[in-house]
Order: sequence, then structure tokens, then C-alpha cells
Amino acid sequence: MGKKTEPIPGASDIFPAEVAEWLLLEAEARRVFGLYGYGEVRTPVMERTAVFERSIGEQTDVVQKEMYTFEDRGGRSLTLRPEGTAGIMRALVDNGIPQGDEKRVYYIGPMFRGERPAAGRKRQFHQIGAECVGTVAPETDIETIEMLMRYFDAIGIRNTRLLVNSRGTVADRPKIADTLAAYFGDHLDDICEDCRRRLESNVWRILDCKNEACGNIVTGAPAITDLLSAESRDFFQRACDRLDLLELPYTVDPRLVRGLDYYEHTVYEIAFDGIGAQNSLAGGGRYAIEVPGHNQVVHGTGFAIGMERIILARHELGVATAAGNGIDAYLVSIGEEAFAANMKLARDLRRQGFRIAMDLQGRGTKAQMRTANKLEAPVALIRGDDELGRDMIVCKNLSASEQLEVTIADLPAHLQSTVDARFAGAAHAEE
Repeated sequence: MGKKTEPIPGASDIFPAEVAEWLLLEAEARRVFGLYGYGEVRTPVMERTAVFERSIGEQTDVVQKEMYTFEDRGGRSLTLRPEGTAGIMRALVDNGIPQGDEKRVYYIGPMFRGERPAAGRKRQFHQIGAECVGTVAPETDIETIEMLMRYFDAIGIRNTRLLVNSRGTVADRPKIADTLAAYFGDHLDDICEDCRRRLESNVWRILDCKNEACGNIVTGAPAITDLLSAESRDFFQRACDRLDLLELPYTVDPRLVRGLDYYEHTVYEIAFDGIGAQNSLAGGGRYAIEVPGHNQVVHGTGFAIGMERIILARHELGVATAAGNGIDAYLVSIGEEAFAANMKLARDLRRQGFRIAMDLQGRGTKAQMRTANKLEAPVALIRGDDELGRDMIVCKNLSASEQLEVTIADLPAHLQSTVDARFAGAAHAEE
């Protein structure tokens, strides 16, 4: 027996019954984001490494420890994308963003980070993200938050917590960094080895450390909101005022910085207490990104949603999704003539939009019925010589064990009524 093969740790196969939920989440993102004027962009899953090093920050954990980087045959250093924003900015700048214009885009797809796998944290994970580029108003930050919260409501996730903070401007950073360095320098023996390194290279990253001991020290650190310039305080106050205007409950977390260096001004996270330590479902904020190869800094605002985490949250809340391999009916053939007629019937029903399965191996009736039940077909459509001669078909409800005969002409309408009833039941279960 050969060696067992399986996905690498931190990667997963996703089968049809699960894919139904993924498709629903993606479809709702497209619907909700479209209401706000966003269009979908698809970028490569690999980019030149410099795209991420320069944009994300060379001293971040993502760049230092988590990226999957390799050299191709041409000697180029390439990296599987660890997040979506940097690649989106590269694509927009490559295609030209007219000065002063606003561009609204969203993306859906896999990302890759070499993190230690845990619940809600994978090495190949998936994100839904949105970016509004070319605007610097705090009101745009808040509109993206409102859009994000509308999306969560659409997919049945409630009881979340919105945490907000400000990172200020580039001009604010030296004062804030010096204040943080002085504080953490007094706790050198109490922070982890990584944070001792961060104290020298990028002290902001200590605030984002997941080590429990460091977290206790971070709790007492100076609040960034107390160290902002007047300009940054005004920007953040306007953002908070707009949250109040739109009646979006929030908590100011004065030590929230997010894990990437391109952020400025507004930053935020959506937390859900019910899926373990990795409780952030989404996060984002305002950013300024310098795109390698272009003498241009792109300003924008946006967020990314962890798909694996929102699936965990939906399951915690008991939100149901119909099975992805669901069919509307299973055709059962009794005899060769009925088999031939059912092949044509299956073709005709599929053309009308029904999801139809049938046995193509000529098996007996019991074997066909076992397959219909295994596929969780709501209805078995049974036809033999007798039904064929009368142009009828038996419709058996497999959950209620009830059956009736209908004419072939009336079958589409009858089948549609069962589909509508199932859809209404599923919708009621998600409310």
C-alpha cells in the first residue's frame, strides 16, 4: 500500500456539501458590495516579492516569517500572496489611476501564510476584501465599515463587536514610537524574544503580539489616541461622529494597530466571541501604499474578511446552508424502455433549470432508491412500462414517504412547487 497523501497541514479540501456555503458567502458579497458601487478584480496568486515587502513592511511578521517565497526559472523572487491589498494596488497603478479619481473594487480568493495552523487560521486561507482607492475622507472609512456590517447581517452573523482606533499620520509615528519604546524598554524582561527584537526594529508590532505574557504588558501601554497630533485627533473624531450618525455601535481600542505597516488614521476589527482565540472575523482601515516600480503612493481604505472564520461563526450561531450537491429529483428507471425515456426526460428537465440525477448503469430499483436516499434527493421520479404507456410518472416524496402520479406534461410545475417549498423552508431556517 502506497504512502498516504493528504493536504499539507493548514490546507483543506472543500467538498460539494461545504462549497454551497462558500458560494452563498461569495454571492452575498457580490450583491452587497455592488450596492455601494464596487466591482470585482482578480489578480494573480503570486507576485514579485517586492510588491509585498515594500507595501506590507519589511519588519512585519508577515514578511519576516510567514511568506511563501521562491525563485522561478528566470531568477525572479516570487511570493504567494499573503494578503490581497498590495496586489490590488499594484494592479490598479499598473493600469493607471487618474489623479483624483476614486476606484472601488473587491476581491475573493486564496491567500497563503506560513503560520501555525489553528481553528480559523490556515496556511492556505481565503479572504473577501474591498478597497476604495483615491479618497482621503474619514467618511469613506465609515461607509466601508457600514458596508461590512451590512454584509455580516446578510449572511446571518450578529453579536459582533466593532473595535476602532487611529494610527495617525506618518508625522505622528516618531513620537508614538519613542513613547512605546520607552514603555516596553522598562519591561524588557517580561516580553518575548520576538518582541525584544521588535523593540529595536518596529516597536508598533509589539502591540499586535499574540503571546499572552506580552498581551498583559500591552494592556498597560500608552494609548495611541493620547499621542496623536491635533490633525489626527480631528480625523479620528470625524470618523467616530459618522459611526454615531449611522448608529453603528463601536468601542475605541486605543492599542489596536493591525498587523501591517501601511495603515494610517482609521483602523478597525470585527470581533466575534465564540470561535476561540482567533476571534477577529475581519479587519481593515485607511492606508498609504508605495507601489514598487512606480513613483506613486496610493491612498485608500478597505478591509479583508476571513472566510474560514465567518463559516465558523455561522456554525456557532446555527445558521444553516443547503447541501452543495443537492438535487431536485432522482430519476428511477424500471426496464430498458423507461431507461431510454428517462434519459430524454432528464435532458429536458435540466434544460428547464432542474437539478436531476439518474442511474446510468442499469441497476435494479432498490439500488437506485438507495442512491436517491444517499444523495438526499427530496423526490424520486419513478417510471416503468406501465407509467410509460400512460404518459405518467410516480413522484415519491422521500422524506414523507408519500407518492402520487402526475402526467409528464404537469411534471415541471409539480417539481417547481417542491423546489419552492424547500427554498422557503431553508430561508425560514436561516432567519
